[in-house]
Amino acid sequence: MQAVLDAALPIFALILAGFLCGRTALFGPAAADSLNRFAIYLALPALMFGAMAKITPDQVAQIGFAAAFAGGIAAAFAVAYLLGRGRGLPGAQACIEGLDAGYSNVGFMGIPLCLLVFGPASLPAAVIATLFTACVLFLFAIVLIELDLRKGAGSGTARKVGLALVRNPLLIAPLAGLAVGLAGLSVPGPIERFAGLLGGAASPCALVCIGLFLAQERVVLSDIRPMAALVVLKLVLQPAVTAVLVYKVFAVPDLWARAAVLLGALPIGSGPFTLAKLYGLEAGVTSGAILLSHLASVITVSLLVAWLA
Repeated sequence: MQAVLDAALPIFALILAGFLCGRTALFGPAAADSLNRFAIYLALPALMFGAMAKITPDQVAQIGFAAAFAGGIAAAFAVAYLLGRGRGLPGAQACIEGLDAGYSNVGFMGIPLCLLVFGPASLPAAVIATLFTACVLFLFAIVLIELDLRKGAGSGTARKVGLALVRNPLLIAPLAGLAVGLAGLSVPGPIERFAGLLGGAASPCALVCIGLFLAQERVVLSDIRPMAALVVLKLVLQPAVTAVLVYKVFAVPDLWARAAVLLGALPIGSGPFTLAKLYGLEAGVTSGAILLSHLASVITVSLLVAWLA
């Protein structure tokens, strides 16, 4: 439990800092939007570029691990998306809830937890999981949202969606990093440090934004059920599906298998909230689910760590 608390408490502290800043009017209503735009257009693209630029062919070769981790994400995403549509949500909003259910906080919690529980040998698994979550899943959600929001745009919808995606820094940055990494090129030192410094601000800014949002909005009682459903899908369904895949379907080395289950069981990261704010979608359920999932994960992830370790 101590390892989980060590990783989770800074997250709670950042959300609380944003909440207190919002409640005391230190930051006005426009602060969350400004911080979110900073994360979207500067910090998060820098983080994605830096992560993708370090990818190696050896890391890509763990097909079983990647398929199992992606399978857990897909199952949670699909169920949450269908539940959202069943409640009458538009496709873009249901996509955000699907992202909630599948988006593990791998970067902020996964890497330090894997190092604490499994040691340095598990770092490649955490890196691949981060790439899948912050790049592949994120970009998939962006494509679905763009398609839904622009489906009534008349002729040339596909062209308009394509142009919107090409101009999106959250698509350009990871693809550029992937090209650099697979080409075996090394990023010049000053550029690498620049991307590292800028990318390091992504998660803190997003978490402070969540606190600001929670300070400005009231939790609606009708939102509790979808929040709870998302938390269950994230903390229970995703790791359960991942465990079945790594132990029963794919041939995955033991260390990689245990890391996949742990990484799939992490609480919801800040990415869905950031994306919801970018597209002007409702973020109340998402912000509440992020907070609840981190509270619940202190118990669920602690039990899982005791079993996997």
